[in-house]
Amino acid sequence: MSLTDRDIEALLEGVRGVTLDSRSAGENFLFAALPGTKADGRDYIGDAVRNGAVAVLAPSGTVLPDDAGEAKLATSDNPRRDLSRIAAAFYRRQPDVIAAVTGTSGKTSTVHFMRQIWEATGAVAGSLGTLGVQSRDVNRYGSLTTPDPVALHATLADLAAAGVTRLAMEASSHGLDQYRLDGVAIRAAGFTNLSRDHLDYHDDMEDYFRSKLRLFTELLPEDGVAVINADDEYGARLIGILKERGVRVFDYGRNAEALRIERVETVPEGCRVMLNDRGDRFDFIVPLAGEFQAFNAVLAFGLALSEAPDDTARRDRLIAALKKLEGAPGRLQFVGGHPEGAAIYVDYAHKPDALEKVLRTLRPHVRGRLLCLVGCGGDRDSGKRPIMGRIGAELSDRLVITDDNPRSENPAAIRKAVLEGAPGAIEIEGRARAIRETVAELKKGDVLVIAGKGHEQGQIIGDVVEPFDDVRETEKAITLLEKK
Repeated sequence: MSLTDRDIEALLEGVRGVTLDSRSAGENFLFAALPGTKADGRDYIGDAVRNGAVAVLAPSGTVLPDDAGEAKLATSDNPRRDLSRIAAAFYRRQPDVIAAVTGTSGKTSTVHFMRQIWEATGAVAGSLGTLGVQSRDVNRYGSLTTPDPVALHATLADLAAAGVTRLAMEASSHGLDQYRLDGVAIRAAGFTNLSRDHLDYHDDMEDYFRSKLRLFTELLPEDGVAVINADDEYGARLIGILKERGVRVFDYGRNAEALRIERVETVPEGCRVMLNDRGDRFDFIVPLAGEFQAFNAVLAFGLALSEAPDDTARRDRLIAALKKLEGAPGRLQFVGGHPEGAAIYVDYAHKPDALEKVLRTLRPHVRGRLLCLVGCGGDRDSGKRPIMGRIGAELSDRLVITDDNPRSENPAAIRKAVLEGAPGAIEIEGRARAIRETVAELKKGDVLVIAGKGHEQGQIIGDVVEPFDDVRETEKAITLLEKK
């Protein structure tokens, strides 16, 4: 049984802070004693109370230990969801308009674009996700796509206090499945696509889809707006589900009725897009490499447009903003300066679908060879490793297999699994060495994509995060060439 709003109000009476970590509990705090994969919060209730906690949230059936004193206890059949509701009630403030974006690929770029589009219309806007929090006055680097609910709602309150009225945020399948976004006042929701990913966490693709579905069937209110990729198999299913629910839908894509992308052309400046918005045609250039980036830009446009879809003057400002977009760090990020004139891109592609998109996107720009450097992370879906190798081998002229974030696994074993799908690939141990040697062999007309880590500032080896930045390592490799 879940807590009622009145239960939450009573539980928060006199509470000065909310935490999931007993060590962070202070005087008059509420401690959420939740079971996790590595530890069970219920084992630390006594510690939290000794540190000052006066209220405890725990799963149904929990009994306070003898040393819990006069602490209040609230139990729930879904304590994760109720923690999110508690965090929302405690922090209270959120930006006026929140749009959430989910899907396998494109979330980060889309919310990054939305912030820029909103700012171009004069709004004080922010984005929240894999790149952390970005806004005019609140900027924090982060690594979790969807933070825990206490951190999330504290951030929402900080953004609102800083004057942010429009927020675009990523909604990961993990965050949705673990109820981290419950309590967020979402007004619009976007769906990019769904392809193989996170099957180390989800049972199968249907389970993965169901987690994404929560955003549209449980968190988005009936008077909200959904913007869905009509070209994606799962997006088409989602459109049907939303129409049955009575939610207003704007679809986008080549097969869309509302925001139909009639044509995308690769041009030197980026992508030329011919867009049909419910009968009105627009022809403009998005200054980004890659057709998929044009699709992400149209999704961002659709979500911003959905707030006032019939305001043509505002729509014109949104279109104008698309022409000035800047790409997200680590998303087909160009690294210049190669002495031979080769083009080098760093991209976050660490999934089969994303790697395929990046390689197909770059092929038209190649005058020499298309090279790909990639690895796979440890302690994650091992089934995708040979698939990544096969895609890299089939779509590039030279494939280099190296290390990504091995975590607790043997890096050599991971590389071997990737090589099973690409027997002709080159194997180079050590990511920095692989970047250095691959950059050194580039010639004029060549294009290299360094895939897998994108914006990340560290490499996880065992349980240690070593400083590592693909862009910085590439720049160092170029500097070495210039000194020769």
